[in-house]
Amino acid sequence: MQGLMMAEPLRVASIIEHAAKWHSDTEIVSRRPEGGIHRYTYAEANHRSQQLARALLALGIENGDRVGTLAWNTHRHFELYYGVAGIGAVCHTINPRLFPEQLVYIINHSEDRLLFFDITFLPLVERLAPICPTVEKWVLLAGPEHLPKESVMPGLCSYEDLLAAQPGGYQWPSFDENTACSLCYTSGTTDQPKGVLYSHRSTVLHALGISLPDALGCSSADVIMPVVPMFHVNAWGLPYAAPLNGAKLVLPGAGMDSASLFELMETEGVTFSAGVPTIWLALLQFMREGQRRFSTLRRTVVGGSSCPPALMKAFVEELSVTITHAWGMTETSPLGTASRLKANQQGLSADEKAAVLAKQGRAVFGVDMKIVGDDGQALPHDGVAFGDLLVRGPWVVRDYFRTPTPGELTADGWFRTGDVATVDPTGFMQITDRSKDVIKSGGEWISSIDLENLAVAHPAVAEAAVIGVPSARWSERPLLVIVRRPGMDVSAEEMLGFFRGKVAKFCEPDAVEFVEQLPHTATGKILKTQLRKDFAGYSVA
Repeated sequence: MQGLMMAEPLRVASIIEHAAKWHSDTEIVSRRPEGGIHRYTYAEANHRSQQLARALLALGIENGDRVGTLAWNTHRHFELYYGVAGIGAVCHTINPRLFPEQLVYIINHSEDRLLFFDITFLPLVERLAPICPTVEKWVLLAGPEHLPKESVMPGLCSYEDLLAAQPGGYQWPSFDENTACSLCYTSGTTDQPKGVLYSHRSTVLHALGISLPDALGCSSADVIMPVVPMFHVNAWGLPYAAPLNGAKLVLPGAGMDSASLFELMETEGVTFSAGVPTIWLALLQFMREGQRRFSTLRRTVVGGSSCPPALMKAFVEELSVTITHAWGMTETSPLGTASRLKANQQGLSADEKAAVLAKQGRAVFGVDMKIVGDDGQALPHDGVAFGDLLVRGPWVVRDYFRTPTPGELTADGWFRTGDVATVDPTGFMQITDRSKDVIKSGGEWISSIDLENLAVAHPAVAEAAVIGVPSARWSERPLLVIVRRPGMDVSAEEMLGFFRGKVAKFCEPDAVEFVEQLPHTATGKILKTQLRKDFAGYSVA
């Protein structure tokens, strides 16, 4: 027997429809790449998204066609999220920080028919256009006054002209909720980037999941500013969760420097934000230098890579801002876990609470996970045993777009994340390393993440990375690579001494090297493959 409930399909357009109807006067504030602040409401955003939908249909875009974007966090990019998906096409957000060769591969592999881009990417797009034959039309996300006088791009036009030619009042169509709505490629650090194709169903469920109090806790009382780019896993779902809950949305555009972020947070009353650790490390330094304080910001979520406990402590004690540690990946839409205390943990000491919250947290409803050993058997949740982390759920990838990789899924349907983790008896998961980054020394496993988190707790360290280097006796030993804070000094001997008594003797780094900067991926993670090349041939006694 089946239930007698309406079978209304979950569609992305239903989110903007809901916001336009029930939160019509709530604002979206955006810093435009061409200059100035743009301000309008969810009702107006829905109207412009409908104009965009009509324009796309007039250009011949059909169900399943890919529409690319090279754009910052702006109101126009927000409209593309809804206008493209709303007609059954696929919004393909492209990371402009990737290497040009990867960008060409991604655009051609996805066969984008249209490509929308911000004015800051005009020089890049002019280099890409001649070698991206599937793109029939290039659209500048600005008014016609910003169009270049000459261009090699076919069909170049301005976004505002495109919208002005169309009326609003478009009726969003209904279709199967499993229809694809957006596409995001992985950063491709070891091979070609792989496409993760999200559905309307997975996207709406993910937006509902991250809104839960024990996840990101979004509400209409919030003013949300995603610092994580909209080209990076759909800004972690916040452009969907904000209108779903009726929260004011603040989009920082290309102004991702600390001064610009702080100014926008203060002028718009931002209460909640999200981004990778490097953003918050830089912002903390900016706040310290000017002895500044936030007047409205109360919490932020950190993901993308492990958040150093020292950063979490500084934000709470110095800035009265709570950091929620989270974990996810492109393949999980991205949220998988969030670190929020349970009721029976509220009575713990401050140090005990900090130790719990430093973990990546508990699985959000909609994501199941387990850790397994080399034999594929599940390991106990005792906080000690660590193994390969596997996940599954309605917003977890089951295959890559046009790149079948059966090895990523187990025979019983679990996705192999590539992370190594522990799970404690209370259900809190902690990433100990990427499977390819774990250091095996004399038969013992050493977590590079633990050593990196400890290193950045030193006041003279701006950023740190740990890699394994050859050792004649132990096979591998940890090498610590450090970027010093400007104007501060620390010796290798002092850094090695900093670890004594804080980790097991066999885990202590054997050597320290100082560099001007560390290599990063396009999404801000430390690029250890490059570090291994840089230190090829390095060995310790």
